[in-house]
Amino acid sequence: MHGICHLAIIPLRIEPNDRSEQVSQVLFGEHFEILEQYKQWLKIRLQYDDYEGWIDAKQCQLIAENDFNEISNSAQILNQDLVEYVTTKDNLLIPIPIGSSLSFLNLDGVNTPRFDFDGLKVTGVKPKNELIKTAFLYLNAPYLWGGKTPFGIDCSGFTQMVYKLNGYKLLRDASQQASQGEALSFIEESEPGDLAFFDNEEGKIIHVGLIMKDNYIIHASGKVRIDRLDHLGIYNAEMNRHTHKLRVIKKVI
Repeated sequence: MHGICHLAIIPLRIEPNDRSEQVSQVLFGEHFEILEQYKQWLKIRLQYDDYEGWIDAKQCQLIAENDFNEISNSAQILNQDLVEYVTTKDNLLIPIPIGSSLSFLNLDGVNTPRFDFDGLKVTGVKPKNELIKTAFLYLNAPYLWGGKTPFGIDCSGFTQMVYKLNGYKLLRDASQQASQGEALSFIEESEPGDLAFFDNEEGKIIHVGLIMKDNYIIHASGKVRIDRLDHLGIYNAEMNRHTHKLRVIKKVI
């Protein structure tokens, strides 16, 4: 079985329960494989990054396997504006956040939902120097565990969405993203758009941010913010201390 998200944002939970932890979100137009069903809950695997979790079956629409495959093989088209609207066949407006997938709108599948979209679209691979410009669209977005939108986002959701909007694929969690790309030996070797990863006392990767020029970093911690970066880690001038311990810098592009 396969499905697609036809609502703005739905939570992806670690267990089939409304009180369960949100580990990620499914944005409008994202499609997925259904792995398991438990009561009104579906365990899904997102096609984009293979991330798994549980969603409420009432918050998605089932689609045929051939439609799933056609969407998967089509060019990625995303909403480029912070908030836009799609129009239903009944002329109802549904707001959708930046990064929502519009790839399915051109399909004539039997079960794919019908919407019209007249907003800004982005597709294809952009130059690496566009990453920081995209990151600034999320500046001051509040931190939300599992979030992927300007209304609430976590550190790895932030880096994943910035890369996605520029045509590059990152995995979902910071520890997964740390397995991608080429490790750099020094901050001085990095370029704007490279990723800096940070660990805890046990050596587990727990945080990621986007390196900017002149030893700054933009990352989601409390909110999407800009701080200093040095060989020790992230220095927060407001708190007058280092808040995250640098583990590795990765060049993915």
